[in-house]
Amino acid sequence: MRILNWERRLKICIDIARALNYLHSNMEDQKMIINRAIKSDNIWLDANWGANIADFGLSLFLPLNQDYEALCLDVIGTPCYCDPVYMNTFMLKRESDTYSFGVVMFEILCGRRAYDPIYKKESDKGLGFEARRCFLTGTIEEMIDPILKEKTVENHLILNRGPNKDSLNTFIDIAYRCVAETQDQRPTMEVVVKELEKALCSQVSKIIYVATGIIFSLVTPLIHNGGLRVFNVVS
Repeated sequence: MRILNWERRLKICIDIARALNYLHSNMEDQKMIINRAIKSDNIWLDANWGANIADFGLSLFLPLNQDYEALCLDVIGTPCYCDPVYMNTFMLKRESDTYSFGVVMFEILCGRRAYDPIYKKESDKGLGFEARRCFLTGTIEEMIDPILKEKTVENHLILNRGPNKDSLNTFIDIAYRCVAETQDQRPTMEVVVKELEKALCSQVSKIIYVATGIIFSLVTPLIHNGGLRVFNVVS
């Protein structure tokens, strides 16, 4: 089984966020799609680890001049991913997709499914509710996938699979905003894309290029045949 490092997980989130931003705001003919089925089961990865939204069977098409919302007679969605506001009021907005995506983001951070029993001890609402509670109590980092905290050795280099502090904080902050209690508190997907790209930039900026004869104290260098090697800073 391939273990996804933090950079790859960020890129998967960015792919999904860009797709949702297109559906919500950038389609032709001034139309908008609310997917209503954003969950990890409906995110498919291609051979190059590109992420795609796979299910549009529950999607709702709206003209942009409809004020971005619709009143639905029936609530359709998967528990633990479905927007609680939509479930309680039948009011569907594009921010309902944002909530579902926020849950997927926390799944990617924590390495567990949204409905894992560990997240249903306090409430049957699952990961979204638990992540919000832990964020407010300052214990959110305890939920991080332990694999991301491990180090691995590749080509004689000690690499850190996990996020640096800036990247992690940016990711957690925007994920928390996505699962906000009210729809109006949630960001647009355009904002989400920008914050995730910022988190990725913070992560990859920690990569240092080491040339022959130059040794940086932040890394364990390896010069091979007078060539160039790439190192991750050990945070």
